[in-house]
Amino acid sequence: MKKSIIYTCTGDSGMTSLVGGKRVAKNDIRIEAYGSVDELNSQIGLLASQPDISDAHRQLLAVTQNKLFNLGAYLATDMLNGEPAVLRGLDVADIEAIERAIDEIDAALPPLNNFVLPGGCQSAAVAHVCRTACRQSERRILSLAQTATIDPVALKYINRLSDFMFVFARLCNIKNGAAEIFWNKDCQYQ
Repeated sequence: MKKSIIYTCTGDSGMTSLVGGKRVAKNDIRIEAYGSVDELNSQIGLLASQPDISDAHRQLLAVTQNKLFNLGAYLATDMLNGEPAVLRGLDVADIEAIERAIDEIDAALPPLNNFVLPGGCQSAAVAHVCRTACRQSERRILSLAQTATIDPVALKYINRLSDFMFVFARLCNIKNGAAEIFWNKDCQYQ
């Protein structure tokens, strides 16, 4: 088997191809949508590489990365044979799995009485970066949904994933003995 060429030079003028071959600008909202999901996926890879992540959570993050790849492929497909793309490999059962993980983690956390600032231990800080990347992806997918038909599962999954990253960040801090950082609206520079 011949090794593929990494650089094709077809994007040098700022254009790229969607699944199906349609050429669009690299800053097209569809590219922004699946590009933000790709960025989120990379951040989750960084989170999964943290040494304090349990094998069970590492496995959950690996499944999540695969689900995000499915979502990215869906978002990269405008139309196939004149029909809108179909979201494959991501469905309501995946949303329910994330919700179960949230509930399980949240049950082990102390009650929250204030807003939490990103930070604490390194894995918690990375989980917060993942949370904000989820929110960015959600905004980009929502923008795309204003001009194209988007399966509601896509938005619901990415929204729920940001909730997961929030509770997961809190769990990482607690497991590592790191204090959560709470918002102090009256704080001053010393």
